[in-house]
Amino acid sequence: MKIRRMGIVAIALASTGALALSGCAGGTTSAEGGSIITTNGTEPQMSLIPTNTTEVGGGKIITSIFAGLVSYSATGEIEDEVAESIESEDGINWTVTLQDDWTFTNDEPVTASSFVDAWNYGALVTNAQGSSGFFDNIAGYSDVSNTKDDPTGATDESGAVLQIPDPLAETMSGLTVVDDTTFTVQLSGAEADWPLRLGYSAYSPLPTVAFEDMDAFGENPIGNGPYELAGDDAWQHDVQIDLVTNPDYSGVRTPANDGLTIVFFASFDAGYAAVQGGDLDVLDQIPESALASYESDFPDSFVNEPAAVFQSFNMPYYLEHWSGDEGKLRRAALSMAIDRAEITDVVFQGTRTPATDFTSPVIDGYSDSLEGSEVLEYNPEEAVALWAEADAISPYTGTFDIAYNSDGPHQVWVDAVVNSVKNTLGIDAVGKPYPTFAAAVDDREASALTGGTRAGWQADYPSLYNFLAPLYQTGAGSNYEGYSSEDFDTLLKEGAAASSVEDATAKYVQAQEVLLQDLPTIPLWYQNTSGVWSDTVSNVEFGWDSVPLYSAITKN
Repeated sequence: MKIRRMGIVAIALASTGALALSGCAGGTTSAEGGSIITTNGTEPQMSLIPTNTTEVGGGKIITSIFAGLVSYSATGEIEDEVAESIESEDGINWTVTLQDDWTFTNDEPVTASSFVDAWNYGALVTNAQGSSGFFDNIAGYSDVSNTKDDPTGATDESGAVLQIPDPLAETMSGLTVVDDTTFTVQLSGAEADWPLRLGYSAYSPLPTVAFEDMDAFGENPIGNGPYELAGDDAWQHDVQIDLVTNPDYSGVRTPANDGLTIVFFASFDAGYAAVQGGDLDVLDQIPESALASYESDFPDSFVNEPAAVFQSFNMPYYLEHWSGDEGKLRRAALSMAIDRAEITDVVFQGTRTPATDFTSPVIDGYSDSLEGSEVLEYNPEEAVALWAEADAISPYTGTFDIAYNSDGPHQVWVDAVVNSVKNTLGIDAVGKPYPTFAAAVDDREASALTGGTRAGWQADYPSLYNFLAPLYQTGAGSNYEGYSSEDFDTLLKEGAAASSVEDATAKYVQAQEVLLQDLPTIPLWYQNTSGVWSDTVSNVEFGWDSVPLYSAITKN
């Protein structure tokens, strides 16, 4: 998922956010008189369709209102949820058997077709779903995703040649409904750990009503998870969303509370003030302004521990000076010009760890000794030498900038990074703020950046592959800056098709060593789970992906 998108803005916005929350949080009760847990969130980038929700704000909601075949424990192990069993003898042909007592909140049964139809919808290229790539290992995916250039040369508004199907099927051949509680999945190659993917929200089932009008469904989704929307007006855009418990839910995440109110704050500072004032129960990220004080402010109710979150910034290949041999030299120079240790210590007060790879220390297979990882170490002399070598190819002029969304907690560290680059390389370097996450993503999608861009990843499922394929595979949905490497793609495919987790990990390590040579992104640090909660709640625990386990929280 695209990384968090809220954080520090003006103090005036912080106080406004706190006021907006007052009266609807700390003591909120449901219509039945039960307690509602209040927590922070962000306005979803898209409507709430599981296969098109790829960022944290929407993801928190989707995973709360939908239940997939499996879910993840606090430490990242999979637990059967809707699935009774997921079995295979060869890692290619899988049989999925469902429990037979699941329903959506409109009383429609959850069947094998609920999953198969949803996955086919997500994969079909004409539906333009952001998570379509998660189905690329299912046989027949290429038949629903293949496109070619329009032979007439027609172009879109940006001048790019329009794509048309070549030819296009409507369903993947690898999915077959056997009966109401059974379907089979044929993969394009052996994948021993395929079930590990299935707790990600893109693999959620959908009721038949969704396919009647998907846009309308996304505004008021009907799920089968532990929570459901609290009425037709539950989603107040840019303000909050109200969820209540689903009385028919029978999975492993049965809520110990009566619902959630997820408030879309203008900043984490506003959320922090709300927790201090008793108007918010749980805040899942500590603002930079409170990093030095949160332990004394909340001595018995804070967390600071590793999580599956990676931060970086990208340099687009379409910009002058950033492709070919010159681009490789400049990317390496930039990386070595950044003092990660000082920034994580001074700016983040130890709530970040300098990156040594492209994944996370909490993921099985992580390595801090990849070949070529010295490019991630602060080396000002080598940085200057590499920059000069690139200048000999084509002199660099103008100002270097890093784009970021100012509604997120990014300005302080972006300023620190550009100052490190400026002081080391002797060039003009600045941060380039966008007012919102959506505005920043729009320019990324339109290839309209003028310099680097803040990037990062919060894992969708606990696997090295998930940190690599969606971001760097040729044509991947979140590969906005256009990286393409045949060597990387080949290693990734070989890893996905490996017969054991150990063999797969070895391929993913090699794939990352290709990334260290090319640096399509400049790794910065791993983000810890850092959150606080008020004395209004108990049993607060954060998962492997840094998201609170909402269903376990109880109101005091």
